[in-house]
Amino acid sequence: MRPEKKFLVDEVSGHLGKSGYVFLADYRKVTVADAADLRASLKTQQAEYHVVKNSILNVAARERKLPELDASWLTGQTAIIVGGRNPSEVAKILTKYFKDKEKLALKGGILGANRLSVSDVEALSKLPSLAVLQAQLLGLLSQPATSLVRVLQGVPQGLLNVLQAKGAAAAPAEAPAAPAAA
Repeated sequence: MRPEKKFLVDEVSGHLGKSGYVFLADYRKVTVADAADLRASLKTQQAEYHVVKNSILNVAARERKLPELDASWLTGQTAIIVGGRNPSEVAKILTKYFKDKEKLALKGGILGANRLSVSDVEALSKLPSLAVLQAQLLGLLSQPATSLVRVLQGVPQGLLNVLQAKGAAAAPAEAPAAPAAA
């Protein structure tokens, strides 16, 4: 491989190594101003938008041992979106941008070892944010402990109620006080 191509493959491979996902898009209608706007939106999630050559992307993906890229993804002009820790939030930005501008067309993506279709990326964009999912998980994890505490607290309370009821029933009724002798 020529040194120029090796440099490009290494550069794209470096981009692919920045996260556990990559989204591919066709940027054919995207202007420079639109790309700058999209990059600014993606920057809020520490994600990056890079225009790449299809053949270089294919070689870099193979070097990274990513799942096989769909042949339809490697046609036309391709941009990759990588980086950031939250693929769901990045997918939200991309789908919103696509709907608002009607310029960027998603081709698909890779998340971990799974290939994602356009509908998969859209489904990913509808997931709650990572913070919301963590809060829901924490709530689910704390719920059994809370229930256990309530059950354990209920046993002594129930026993106390039974003893109080038994004590009230066993106590003799008090007779009226006798008049005091003078």
